[in-house]
Amino acid sequence: MPRTAPAWLLALVAVAAITACGSTSAVQSKEGEQSAAAIERKEEAAQDQAEAAEIAKDHELLTAIEGKSREEAADENAKRTEALAAARAKRKEQAAAKKAQKREQEAEANADKREQGLKAEAREKQEAAAKRKHAKTPKTSSGKPSSAAEGTTSSTVESKPVSTSQEQTPAAGTSE
Repeated sequence: MPRTAPAWLLALVAVAAITACGSTSAVQSKEGEQSAAAIERKEEAAQDQAEAAEIAKDHELLTAIEGKSREEAADENAKRTEALAAARAKRKEQAAAKKAQKREQEAEANADKREQGLKAEAREKQEAAAKRKHAKTPKTSSGKPSSAAEGTTSSTVESKPVSTSQEQTPAAGTSE
């Protein structure tokens, strides 16, 4: 059995060698796995941070774009509102100008009517005065009014006594 013992011994030594090498490599492999996992976690953390930074940057860019679009929309609304207000003011101004022009024309027409009425009234007064003057003036043989008649003006009116009671006025059907 001498031969079997060395084989057995050889097997034992081989198993021990494998275990010893395996335990060293197992420890090394566990450390390698831990360090690889740590590296991988660090890489993932760095990637997550980069993605978060990119998302934040995109968010800021999107916010800036939205702000700019809101500002442009507000500017357009302001311009539109301003244009509407200007158009409204222009219409009011035109309406006021038309109204003022109409009032002015009406005032001119009323003034013309009053002036024509006053002229007609003055003309009638002159004609009436001329008729009274013509009727009152005694004519001389030359056809000219006498000097006494020339001294009277057309504005003087003869005053006739006016009766105030019925007794003094004769009745229309009675004769005296």
